[in-house]
Amino acid sequence: MNIKLVALCVAATAVGFTSCSEAFLEEKKDQNLVSSIVYDDYMGAKGRVNDIYAWSLNGAYSLDDRRGGLNYGGSDDMTKSTEEYAGLSKWVNPTINMQTTNYVGENYNFDYFHGGANNVQTQVWGRIRNINDVIAGIEGGNINQEDKDELVGQVYFWRAWAYYQLFKWYGGVPIITEVQAPVEGPGTPRSSAREVFEFICSDLDKAATLLEKATASGGWASQEDWGRVTVASALALKGRVMNLWASPIFNRKNDPARWEAAYTFMKEAQPKIDACGHSLVDGSAQTAAGWADMFARTDRNPEAILVQLYNTHDRNAEATENIGLNNGWEQSIRPKNTYGNGGQQPSQMMIDLFPMSDGKVPSVATNYTSLGTSEIEYDELCPWMNRDPRFYRTFAFPGVRWTFSGNPSASNSNYWQDGANYEYWSYVWYLKDDASKIGEFRSSSNHGPDGLNGSAKGFLVRKRTCDGDVSAPNYAWNNTFRASAAPFMEIRYAEVLLNMAEAAAMTGNTTEAVGYLRQIRQRVGYTGDCGISDGMSQQETVAAVLYERMIELAYEGKRFDDMRRWMLFDGGATLPEGAPSTWAVDGWGGNTCNWLGVAPLNGKRRENYEFYITYDAGMGAGIGEDLNDGDPLTNVAGIVRPAAIDYRNEGDALTAQMDAVKEFYTQYLACKVFSGDSYDGETQLNYVITWRPHYYLLGLVAGAQNNNKALPQTIGWEDNQTNSMGTFDPLADNAE
Repeated sequence: MNIKLVALCVAATAVGFTSCSEAFLEEKKDQNLVSSIVYDDYMGAKGRVNDIYAWSLNGAYSLDDRRGGLNYGGSDDMTKSTEEYAGLSKWVNPTINMQTTNYVGENYNFDYFHGGANNVQTQVWGRIRNINDVIAGIEGGNINQEDKDELVGQVYFWRAWAYYQLFKWYGGVPIITEVQAPVEGPGTPRSSAREVFEFICSDLDKAATLLEKATASGGWASQEDWGRVTVASALALKGRVMNLWASPIFNRKNDPARWEAAYTFMKEAQPKIDACGHSLVDGSAQTAAGWADMFARTDRNPEAILVQLYNTHDRNAEATENIGLNNGWEQSIRPKNTYGNGGQQPSQMMIDLFPMSDGKVPSVATNYTSLGTSEIEYDELCPWMNRDPRFYRTFAFPGVRWTFSGNPSASNSNYWQDGANYEYWSYVWYLKDDASKIGEFRSSSNHGPDGLNGSAKGFLVRKRTCDGDVSAPNYAWNNTFRASAAPFMEIRYAEVLLNMAEAAAMTGNTTEAVGYLRQIRQRVGYTGDCGISDGMSQQETVAAVLYERMIELAYEGKRFDDMRRWMLFDGGATLPEGAPSTWAVDGWGGNTCNWLGVAPLNGKRRENYEFYITYDAGMGAGIGEDLNDGDPLTNVAGIVRPAAIDYRNEGDALTAQMDAVKEFYTQYLACKVFSGDSYDGETQLNYVITWRPHYYLLGLVAGAQNNNKALPQTIGWEDNQTNSMGTFDPLADNAE
């Protein structure tokens, strides 16, 4: 790939790492990356490595994933293409057919290959060029060999990470290992998916070897280095990549050798990952408090294998040595009456999919019927009753405590409660003149209690919050949660076990796979068989692994990748235009969804929940016709709400609280499902999820092909150079 850009050193040092002198780098930089003199000084070389961290991780504050960084689980285009959120993204909107040449409206393709024009830091190839410069600079520098190994080992990891981001979207991309001159030239052609996969694994092997001495025994010795990549980071990412390579998106014939290789590697890697200081965090039994707390921890969290660190410095303040780098997640998920952004609303589908308290799939969930269903009755009015312990730490619903450090009411009388006692009540009511809307599927109310008004959303995503009843505050409260230092775990130990479970199941070691799933559930309070049956078939076991991934890793930005690699939108049943017969998923019976016993997401809709005050609760239909009256329950009828559910309680005390809140629902509230995914405004036709087969392996945008004439287009996408359909087959060398 030819980069027609001039890259200057950006001395942005990743927060949490020892910084080098910006003046030192400024003196030594030239107009083509950085002078080799920088690499003759340890602090200069380390500063360049820190630069790679800053460019590669880029933070989980933005929903824009074009930089190849972290997809952090917010309601972006990727997560709105899964069960997690309603709202049809471009990926699954039936009115949109993404192409590579049309930049008008919504039909243009996502660009994860090229990135921001004229900005080397936001271009994936600019990052790779910078990484190659650092590798060459450190290896050719005059610092001692031990320091070289520690530094360049980290950079090999980030090159593998950059190529992993490309590989999962495109399969075959150019492989570039040296800094290319920023001039016109023939460019580097696309390699096959196999070649890119092997290159990623090679870089991760180098990273693991070079980082072994410094990190193999308990991780980095210094607290200042906590957050840097380690042996465990390299091994865990390689396990993820090997499972991806063995998955149907790249393994259409279901070649068992790929699964055997993944299984053998991960069995050998796990003891090394453990020795690096990693394990499951204790979930703390019934209410999963420890499981919830691990997402807010800023110390050496044993679950965190690849982690983005943040701090509480104001990112808008003047730059200092500790440049502000904040995690915006807490701000995005908190309700409006806490000075949050209003929260992110999970779909009804995701609420319904979470296990019941016996670990089984709820009877209302139709996606994973191959796993059997729970005999526990699903409460349609109170869908939060009798659920998996993680349910209560993943979602908030009307009638729960969700405390924080701060007192919004001190500065604004519309904010009704201080954070130490905050209770989340988010039911709504309809005015008398709007009562007919109660029965309308496409209508919802915008009148909510406690100052929420139109921001009352019923269920909210609560996962990864800094809960005041569980965690010490990791944000600097200033009528906002923005200055948050909550880390984001891109790879955590539970995923390592889930990756191992998947490879074990696919190699016939189903009992072993079930054992890993039970470990994950036992740490949040499950006992016995943990709701996972013995004696499942291979297909059922793999389905159980994917189901557990959906639950354990919910709202962590992982589900979309799982949907793609297992082709769960349509099972891979339809091939893109021009695709050869070798693209058929013959090894999976022609349809991965049928093979797994999992319903495809195509053709489905995701809706939203609303809890509203009933008009037949003995209060009279006139209540609520005047907004000045406020909450018809508390302000007009004088009804006292029960104490919100307090998860600090356990056993009978917690059960009694839940029963009291359920009784409140039964007397005064009703549950309504209303339109989440969009519909045609004229015909009122409900749109359904429509994933198109050429989306599994992406096409290149016009800018990428214009910059490198050697880049042929992916099959299924229009070639911007020839104005005909693409001919590049990233799976070509996979055909038997």
